[in-house]
Amino acid sequence: QVQLVESGGGLVQAGGSLRLSCAVSGSIFNINAMGWYRQAPGKQRELVAAIGRGGGTIYEDSVKGRFTISRDNAKNTVYLQMNSLKPEDTAVYYCNIGNYLGGTYYRGNYWGQGTQVTVSS
Repeated sequence: QVQLVESGGGLVQAGGSLRLSCAVSGSIFNINAMGWYRQAPGKQRELVAAIGRGGGTIYEDSVKGRFTISRDNAKNTVYLQMNSLKPEDTAVYYCNIGNYLGGTYYRGNYWGQGTQVTVSS
């Protein structure tokens, strides 16, 4: 019943910006935390950023100061604004619905389809 539809991925030069969107169908968006994950070739999927139901956020160390996660409850959409992109940010990015407790994000079973972000040097 719950669907996550991502958009905004693409190819960008180093130093550029992209804004990822994840539109969520269903009321679960208003009662759950949201997270963005990424997976690069040969690596495990890692948490990039998460936002709690109360608006609290956490970020992976390498993206702090460059990425911003936000949510628009009216549109049931979570965003990831990515600035000052680096080639190391190249990965498939996934949206996730999970839980946020004590400053830790716990991923849930609802995922977007993934969107490719490629940063060229």
